Amino acid sequence: MPEPTRQLPLFGLMAAIALFLIPEACIARKANRDCGSSMCGNVEIRNPFRLTTQPSKCGDRRYELECDGDNRTGLVMKNGRFYVRNISYETRTRIFFSDEGVESYNITYESYRMQAIDADLSKDDNCSLPRNSFRSDDLCEVPYSLGSTSSTMYLVNCTKPMKSSSYINASRCSTSSSHLNASYFYFLHGETPAGKFDESCTIDALVPIMVENISGMSTSDIYRKLLLGFEIDSDLDLRLALHDCYEKERPFQLMLQSLLYALQTYADSFVYFLFKGPHVFQNTLYAPRSTNVLCVGVTGGVILARYLLGMCCLLALVTYKWRRRHLSADDIIENFLKRQHDLMPIRYSFREITQMSSDFKEKLGEGGYGSVYKGRLRSGYLVAIKLLGKAKANGEDFISEVATIGRIHHVNVAKLIGFCVEGSKQALVYDFMPNGSLDRIIFSEESKTVLSWQKMFDISLGVARGIEYLHQGCDMQILHFDIKPHNILLDENFVPKVSDFGLAKLYSTDDSIVSLTAARGTIGYIAPELVYKNIGGVSHKADVYSFGMLLLEMVGRRKNMKSVVEESCQIHFSS
Repeated sequence: MPEPTRQLPLFGLMAAIALFLIPEACIARKANRDCGSSMCGNVEIRNPFRLTTQPSKCGDRRYELECDGDNRTGLVMKNGRFYVRNISYETRTRIFFSDEGVESYNITYESYRMQAIDADLSKDDNCSLPRNSFRSDDLCEVPYSLGSTSSTMYLVNCTKPMKSSSYINASRCSTSSSHLNASYFYFLHGETPAGKFDESCTIDALVPIMVENISGMSTSDIYRKLLLGFEIDSDLDLRLALHDCYEKERPFQLMLQSLLYALQTYADSFVYFLFKGPHVFQNTLYAPRSTNVLCVGVTGGVILARYLLGMCCLLALVTYKWRRRHLSADDIIENFLKRQHDLMPIRYSFREITQMSSDFKEKLGEGGYGSVYKGRLRSGYLVAIKLLGKAKANGEDFISEVATIGRIHHVNVAKLIGFCVEGSKQALVYDFMPNGSLDRIIFSEESKTVLSWQKMFDISLGVARGIEYLHQGCDMQILHFDIKPHNILLDENFVPKVSDFGLAKLYSTDDSIVSLTAARGTIGYIAPELVYKNIGGVSHKADVYSFGMLLLEMVGRRKNMKSVVEESCQIHFSS
């Protein structure tokens, strides 16, 4: 057996490699989780809460808070921003009993309670509206629970005054606005069913308030309660739910923690056989000499595995960079999304889109753009998922759709809930329309739905309002260029929604004439000036012409282009 002194250089190198192999990040992550307490103004912040300025190993990122220049503690959620006035910590013990009623075990845990206020209400103008929403329906994303003394209410934006007692005026100050673009803000009880909402109103926020029900309260009473803030609680049930989320989201980290003891035992044996000293981690018996060979063999095997893994990662990185260099359309879309910081729609991964649609099980329709499938969010809300085909996945239609419909909200315009873009896989998530598109009702001879003339008039008026909003209701005029029954969707109450903005263009409201390099639209609905340049410039009247063709089709109950007619002049309505 060689002398121990001759083995030191070789074993020194092996020891350094072995220590490098131990996942220090996993060990430190658990040991340095509690970094003590810190202050932001009068608010004490300690584990599990953390500030954005603290090291990443401190606290839990789900409980991240901000400390601004005025020493105010900010709580930033997906749909809103709040200021935390106080956090109280309390140690509690819960006793669990068996089925026979005998005490089996107890758990001691730390509970906390936050007092928060809407960030918009802390302004000095006394006219601000509470536009920040508090949603805790998904504990895996929002680890907060509204206090038992608090509830939520809707802040709705209406285009006309509401005379119902259920609508409580939300405006504290009188504001001057034009008659056409007037907005009226009201508060509604948070448990108001969807069918009770007036069609002229849209939801701006789900506002927390420290009362059980706002019915019968005045505007001043509601704001007095809002300025007192609201409570956010945490109990053991919430912690257990969050632990289930952690197990689902981070199984690899939990596996590393379960291997921690085995790694410590390995390092202990290695150091012991290196220096012939006492055991570092535990008191164990003297191991046989063959363990030395085993440690060296395991270390060499791990080094080889790390080398092969590194080569595979490097190869994958080079392949990824090469593919990204040749996918210019993806870069265009990503740059566009980075510039649109104010987009309301949510960005989903393609895996989430697949889960929503149950692997694209139920198909609703198909067209030149791709296919539409029925889906369901985790909250149970039904959606329609438009999966763009490869022929349309060049980025232009996708950007046009998100850039236009992503920034507008109107009762007669389809609502874009979210989108997905992963390479050539592009999808748009809309509200689900139970009654489908208008063409299925007015063209199909097999349709069981027969609309009255009054309902047809209401649908026509709703489409006109949607088009008028696109032309004059936004800071930019939006020209649709593809108004037709196929792109008019009907909800459960047959309220029309203008959809499919793949051909839309945005222009300044000052431009009466717009420039196009080529005609766009569907044959039979295209305005003449889009085809014949010598009869006039292209303007918003192109959509008005298409809308006129749509009206004639609704009255005639047939398509504009009809192959079998009594006279040739009846082929086109315009003839």
